[in-house]
Amino acid sequence: MSLQIYNTLSRKKEVFKPLQPGKISMYVCGITVYDYCHLGHGRLLAVFDVVSRFLRSQGWDLTYVRNITDIDDKILHRAVERGEDYRALTRYFIDAMLEDETRLGIQRPDIEPRATEHISEIIAMIQQLLDKEHAYLAPNGDVYYRVTSFENYGHLSNTNLDDLLAGARVEVGEAKEDPRDFALWKGAKVDEVGWDAPWGHGRPGWHIECSAMSKGALGDTFDIHGGGPDLRFPHHENEIAQSEAANGCKYVNYWMHAGALRVDGEKMSKSLGNFFTLREVLEHYHPEVIRYLLISSHYRSPINYSEDSLVEARAGLERFYATLRNYPGVEATSLEELGDSEHYQQFVGAMNDDFNTRQALAGMYDLVREINSISAERPEQARKLVGELKAMAGILGILQDEPESFLHAGAADTISAEEIERLVAERADAKAQKNYARADEIRTSLLEQGVVLEDSSAGTQWRREQLTRQS
Repeated sequence: MSLQIYNTLSRKKEVFKPLQPGKISMYVCGITVYDYCHLGHGRLLAVFDVVSRFLRSQGWDLTYVRNITDIDDKILHRAVERGEDYRALTRYFIDAMLEDETRLGIQRPDIEPRATEHISEIIAMIQQLLDKEHAYLAPNGDVYYRVTSFENYGHLSNTNLDDLLAGARVEVGEAKEDPRDFALWKGAKVDEVGWDAPWGHGRPGWHIECSAMSKGALGDTFDIHGGGPDLRFPHHENEIAQSEAANGCKYVNYWMHAGALRVDGEKMSKSLGNFFTLREVLEHYHPEVIRYLLISSHYRSPINYSEDSLVEARAGLERFYATLRNYPGVEATSLEELGDSEHYQQFVGAMNDDFNTRQALAGMYDLVREINSISAERPEQARKLVGELKAMAGILGILQDEPESFLHAGAADTISAEEIERLVAERADAKAQKNYARADEIRTSLLEQGVVLEDSSAGTQWRREQLTRQS
């Protein structure tokens, strides 16, 4: 099956056709670094990490670009609040972002441009737009994009220009010809943060930064542009308008947008008290539990973050790890050796269908059931299938921990591993002596403390049931 991608621009799934055979260029809007990454950022990072891992696993020569916005009004306001230089602020939060990414198993992109390193390209693109009269210099020193000059404005988000006019307003201090126009350059006093441009001192608007950075890394036209659900309008709509007007050609062939993340069914918001940063959540849950939750649904589907969803995510991983625990030393099969594997072909088919991780994981669970069903009669075949399972898991970035480490992990263990082992041994003795009441008492006591016992012909294994978030 050929790779198919749901294109937000056409609102349908399309067979992917690269600009260059065998190569893919992909740009994803990254983080504005004025605070710690939150769960919504985590969804975006995890989704496109899986996309990039899969594309490379299939032999595509991928150039993955994910920018960092390190100059923005929010950044400047936060720096003033903290009483520090904005560059120190962005350095701190970039380092924090990289730490969070590492814990979540997010691989670094090939190119990670920062807006402040591309000011000359930004100025050059704004000048092109001014020369072509798609932009104009306002009396207050701002440069605005003339929205009505671009015929296809609104196609990505299915937004009507007349509807925009009805809801538009001009903020105090703006000097727009039309309230729908947006800022390419924000004029500033000479003693304020900014750069010198032919039309005056100032700093770039947010939208033009991505247009210039993507062009610098991938050229005038590239294959895939990705981002979060809230970026389709106005950010990506504005990118298309300014890039195509400046460059005179199509900007992007395929647009991908991740689904929204909600917390207990509501939009995440500091005012609602349900706003969580990644590092807050990582204090209480194993990183793979978070990653699994973020990728286990189709990337375009909204996901709900809650205690129940985390319990389900951990339970899903435990099904894999409980099987892997029985096969120590088995390495992931190399992808070159998986060509004729029926399970792998199903996995690839699911991922080629618009990166359907939900279906891919369902196939992996089927594989686990097969491994468990043949483990006693055909142990070598079972070991072979475990290698295949690990290879698929590597593409998704999961099952990278040691089984015992994951299964015994706990955020607030109420009973030590040594005590659990002692009680397991005592229970075995009680069963041998046919003291089943004591054996059941031990099992119940451990279960109340979050420890599950699993009896099999190989003996009794135990695991902690879930990681409990502390209030």
